[in-house]
Amino acid sequence: MKTNAIKKLEEKMEGLDFNSIRHSILENAKNFKTSWIELGQSLYTVWKDKLYKDWGYNTFDIYTAKEVGVKKNTAAKLLKSYFFLEKQEPEYIKKTFYNDKETKTVPSFESIDLLRRAHANADIDKQDYKNIRNDILEKGKDITEVKKDLVDIMQKATDLSPLEERQKRRLIVLKRFLGTLRSLETEIKVSKLAPVNLLVDINSLLKKIEIEIK
Repeated sequence: MKTNAIKKLEEKMEGLDFNSIRHSILENAKNFKTSWIELGQSLYTVWKDKLYKDWGYNTFDIYTAKEVGVKKNTAAKLLKSYFFLEKQEPEYIKKTFYNDKETKTVPSFESIDLLRRAHANADIDKQDYKNIRNDILEKGKDITEVKKDLVDIMQKATDLSPLEERQKRRLIVLKRFLGTLRSLETEIKVSKLAPVNLLVDINSLLKKIEIEIK
């Protein structure tokens, strides 16, 4: 962020309670490149609890743009990137970052956003994702290099033979179906709105699908 932007943030911090979350967010915004995780965490709280309304802003986007100086798209990536880490890599946030991670090796929020999208991509297998994850979180690899690796992985996926591609897609569909069926089984057990014999049939189908994907 430019010096002028930092001055504006400091002006907005004047008069605010030093220990308030509002002051903390602006402080994090000043150190955006090195503390985006704290900023993302704070903004997530503001978004989730709609705190921006208490501060006179109608929408979260207006708040981040006018007070924090973060554009809509950037704020969205910050929220998604932080939430992804909180959900998929809680230990990284808890131990690696806050306790012993050097600032210079903390991945950018763009890198985490790339990792988030790779995690959601069904064409990327577990081992390839693990490699990308280690490059970003453990090695602090530059996002440009990771993008090149990701392009190679995606190219490899499209180069599969028709039979290999069909088998891969079949496995993906079966895994998705298995997950849905497990959720349905749990819901039926909890609600007790279906006969026992239906649960037996679902359980039998689950076992058949599990055999298929092994």
